[in-house]
Amino acid sequence: MRTRTRPSRRLAALAVVATLAAGALAGCASDDDPADGADSASSGGAVGGKGRTTLTVGVFGAFGLQEAGLYDQYMKQNPDVVIKQTSIERNENYYPQLLTHLGSGSGLADIQAVEVANIAEVTATQSGKLVDLGKAPGVRKDSFVPWKWAQSTTGEGRTIGLGTDIGPEAICYRKDLFARAGLPTDRAEVGKLWAGDWAKYLAAGKTFQAKAPKGTAFVDSASGVMAAITGSSAERFYDQDGKVVYKTNPAVKGAWDEAAAFAKEGLTAKLQQFTPSWDQGFANSAFATVSCPPWMLGYIQDKAGAAGKDKWDVAAAPKPGNWGGAFLTVPEAGKNKEAAAKLAAWLTAPEQQAVLFEKRGSFPSSQAAYALPAVSGAQHPYFGNAPIGQIFTRAAQGVPVQILGPKDGLIAQNLADVGMLQVDQKGTSSKDGWNAAVKAIDNALDQ
Repeated sequence: MRTRTRPSRRLAALAVVATLAAGALAGCASDDDPADGADSASSGGAVGGKGRTTLTVGVFGAFGLQEAGLYDQYMKQNPDVVIKQTSIERNENYYPQLLTHLGSGSGLADIQAVEVANIAEVTATQSGKLVDLGKAPGVRKDSFVPWKWAQSTTGEGRTIGLGTDIGPEAICYRKDLFARAGLPTDRAEVGKLWAGDWAKYLAAGKTFQAKAPKGTAFVDSASGVMAAITGSSAERFYDQDGKVVYKTNPAVKGAWDEAAAFAKEGLTAKLQQFTPSWDQGFANSAFATVSCPPWMLGYIQDKAGAAGKDKWDVAAAPKPGNWGGAFLTVPEAGKNKEAAAKLAAWLTAPEQQAVLFEKRGSFPSSQAAYALPAVSGAQHPYFGNAPIGQIFTRAAQGVPVQILGPKDGLIAQNLADVGMLQVDQKGTSSKDGWNAAVKAIDNALDQ
């Protein structure tokens, strides 16, 4: 299991996939879903025949497109097309294979998915081997949130990936624990406690902790706080020129100091995200708040169980940030580039993204989908009928255009697992934790 620091909504933690039916949002796909190497044609194993084009789609985990019925819908509308999907269980196995196949120009599917954690490297180093989907028929740049479009666009203006989903963040909180600590419980009032400033989130935590029920902390982990803060910053680990700047970037050091303050003030449950003890913490009321993108709702519902219904709610985060998302690309080496680009454009169109949200909990990267009833009217009964469509839409529209770098995941992981985890769980000083993380990162980057 990995920590929250990977900007992926298909982490090993997401083994449970629920559904958004009758307004109930689900969790999203998992790297641990049992799909490793599975090769299947939608519509009961149909195969290409005479006069029919077989389009292959390579993904990782239970990506959601097939599970939501989108392949079947497309084939029904286009009877001359058969779609076959191959899924490798974990992105950490899928991505190296993708790079190998791109390098050799063979073994590629007609459409290849790319995780947001890898899109910067793919855009910077592999763009010449991928079709410019910004010019594909039916694709409109203004349909997507600007920052998502920018993530897969080269400096020369070639857009090599179409966004499937994103992970705009809110804060999920326990109404019952807030009430016992003397804090407001209405989601609008809760959001006002920390609106616009992560320092206010810390202040709310101190107020909570002063009267918190015994054994309950304000947040789950200092690392989770740090990642949420950096996720709301335009510049994090790299600058616009591609230089590693995390050590000198005040946004990163500020996020570190803020998160370390949560640990120092005793506001954390000292848990590591996506571990069994963290999972158990949802059921045991170990913490009152957690950073919360759309796919986290289904995760909380599963881990907290029936006893958590109507106790959890959703409020706006101090600042909009993003945690998760993916893209569809079309390799230049493919034999069916035109048909593949057409399918990729259709799968990422607003109407299909709304279906994916409704059935799989994957929040649309298409801002044109936000006005559709399946998104704008979405509520979650487990979370007190929170208007999740509206909450996450506002968050998505406020996320900054973030500079991504090829080793973002490595840097974030070491800041969390090597550095902040020691500060949170072992009482290591903030300075020593930072230095340990920097040393590990520099060694990993050969600096």
